[in-house]
Amino acid sequence: MRFEVWAPAAGRADVVAGGARHRMGPLEGRPGWWGAEVAGAGHGTDYAFALDGADEALPDPRSPWQPHGVHGHSRAYDHDRFAWTDQHWHGRPLAGSVLYEMHVGTFTPEGTFDAAAERLDHLVALGIDAVELLPVAAFPGRHGWGYDGVHLWAPHEPYGGPDGLKRFVDAAHARGLAVVLDVVYNHLGPDGNRLGDYGPYFTSAHATPWGDAVNFDQEGSDEVRAFVVQNALMWLRDYHFDGLRLDAVHAITDHGAVHILEELSRSVAGLSAHLGRHLFLIAESDLNDPRLVTPREAGGHGLDAQWSDDFHHALHAALTGERQGYYCDFGSMETLKKALTKVFVHDGTMSTYRGRRHGRPVDVQETPAHRFLGFLQNHDQVGNRAAGDRIGTVLESSGISPSMLKVGAAVLLLAPFTPMLFMGEEWGASTPWCYFTDHQDPELARAVSEGRRREFARHGWTGAVPDPQAVDTYRGSVLDWSEPDRPHHRDLLEWHRALLALRRSRPELNDPRLTGTTVECDDGEARWLMMRRGGVCVAANFGALPVVLPVPAPAAGRPRLLLASDPAMRLDFDIVGDSASASAGLPGASVAVFG
Repeated sequence: MRFEVWAPAAGRADVVAGGARHRMGPLEGRPGWWGAEVAGAGHGTDYAFALDGADEALPDPRSPWQPHGVHGHSRAYDHDRFAWTDQHWHGRPLAGSVLYEMHVGTFTPEGTFDAAAERLDHLVALGIDAVELLPVAAFPGRHGWGYDGVHLWAPHEPYGGPDGLKRFVDAAHARGLAVVLDVVYNHLGPDGNRLGDYGPYFTSAHATPWGDAVNFDQEGSDEVRAFVVQNALMWLRDYHFDGLRLDAVHAITDHGAVHILEELSRSVAGLSAHLGRHLFLIAESDLNDPRLVTPREAGGHGLDAQWSDDFHHALHAALTGERQGYYCDFGSMETLKKALTKVFVHDGTMSTYRGRRHGRPVDVQETPAHRFLGFLQNHDQVGNRAAGDRIGTVLESSGISPSMLKVGAAVLLLAPFTPMLFMGEEWGASTPWCYFTDHQDPELARAVSEGRRREFARHGWTGAVPDPQAVDTYRGSVLDWSEPDRPHHRDLLEWHRALLALRRSRPELNDPRLTGTTVECDDGEARWLMMRRGGVCVAANFGALPVVLPVPAPAAGRPRLLLASDPAMRLDFDIVGDSASASAGLPGASVAVFG
C-alpha cells in the first residue's frame, strides 16, 4: 500500500505502519509531498507519520478512519470494499425539495448512523426529500455538535465510522431520500488539530473567532485549497452524498482572484457531470449577499443555495414577540412581508443590531426562490439559546397559544423558499437541544463550561445555563420518540404532513419565481398576513383576536378551503347575481389555506 503526506517544511518523513518505521521519499513533481510503499499494508492497517525523526507519530491529515479517537493513529480504509445498492440513484434536484436537519448523536437514543437509518421511514411519511446531517467529521470525545471536528476526512467513530455512514446514505437512497452533509471549512477544533504541524494550513494574516484563519490566500495556500476541494469531492464521490452545506462561509477569508467558494462550485459541477448525479452546495452566511448564489458566468460564486436568516428572524419574532439581540429589527408584519417577497430584510438598510447598514438586494426578477433556504428552527437558532429551548417552549413560557406552531409551519412550508425542518420540529418536540461537548482536555472542558456561563451573563440571562460538558445536557437533548404518539404531538405531526402533501400537489407552490408571491398584511392590533402564490392563498392570524379577511377567488369558481388549523374557522360567501365574494373568519392564532 502506498502512503503519501504533504509536509513542505520537513527534512524527513517516516510512516509508522505494521509495527515498523518506514522512510518516505520526496515525490517527483509534487513539491512538499512525501511517499512510501509499505508491503503488506492495506485496509485496516493502523499507521501514522513522523516528521524530522521525531519519536511522536501523528495522525494522517487526510485520515479516512480514526477508530482510536482524534489523537490516535489513523487506519487505512478501502472505499471499494463497501457493497452499495444505490446504483440507480441519480439524486434529487434542490428545487422543489424539502430538507430535514438531523444531528446523528441525538436523533435517536443510540446516537448512531444505523439507529438513525431505522427512523428514515418516518421522514418519508412526513414528506421529506433530503436529510441534512450536522457535521460527522471526527471530533473529540463521544458526543458534540460536530463543529469542532479535526479529522475532516474521517466519519466520527462513535456514530459508526465509515461503513456506518455508508449504510445510512445507502438506506436513505433506497427510500428516495437525498443526503446532505454539513462541512466546516472556516476553522478546525482546538483539541486534536495537528494540521499546523504538517504545513501552512493556517495563517495569522486573517483573524477569526477561532484564532488563525484557514490559509486560502497566503504562501502555501495552493495545497490547502486542494485539501478542501478534494475533501468536498470525497464526501460526494466516496460516500455518495448528494450535497454539502458549507458552514459559516462569511468566516472564510480569501482575497485571491478566484474565491475558494467559486473553485468548490466549479469542481462540484464537474463531478456532477462525471457521475451523472444531481449535486449541490448550500452556504450558511450572515452577509445577506446574493452573489453567493449568482451564477459563476455572471460574476457570482455559483453556489446552489444559501440559508436565509432574515426569514427565520422575521417569522420567529412575529410568532413569539421576542425582540432581544438580533430580533430587535424584526417582528412586524411588514418585516415578514419583506422577507417573503424580497428575501433579505436587510438589503442595504440600517441594522440596529449591527449599528450599520447591512446586506445587498436580491434581484427578485432573475433569482429563483429555491436558492434560499427558509426555516423556523435549526441547530443554531435553538442550540445557541441559553437553555436550548425550542419555539414551542418559548411560546409556552410567554403565554402565547401553542396554535402558533401551526401558523409558523404553514408560512414556512408554503413560502417560496426551499423549506427546512429541524429534527423533532414536525411534532413540536418538547425536548430541548442544548449546546453540549465532550472535550477530553480538562482545561479546555473547564474553559468551555465557564465561557458559556459568562457569555449569557453578559446578555442579562439570569437563569441556569446547562453545562456543555455535563452528560445530562447531552442526554436531555435526545429526541423522545414516544411523543409523536401523544395527541397534541400527533396532531401537529399530521398538520406538517398535510402541508407538505399540499406543497407537493400544487405546482404554484413550487414556482421558482420570487415575483410569483404577493403578500398583504396588517401591523395593527389585528396582526394578520395573507400570502398568495398563484391560486393558493394562505391567510394567517398572528394576533390573539378573531379577524375577518376577504378571500380572493381563484381564476375559476369560488375559493375552496384546503386546510385550516382551527375547526372554528368559517368561510362565508356573498352572492350577487353571477358573482360571489368570500370572507374567512379566522380565530386568534390560526391559519387557513384556500385554493
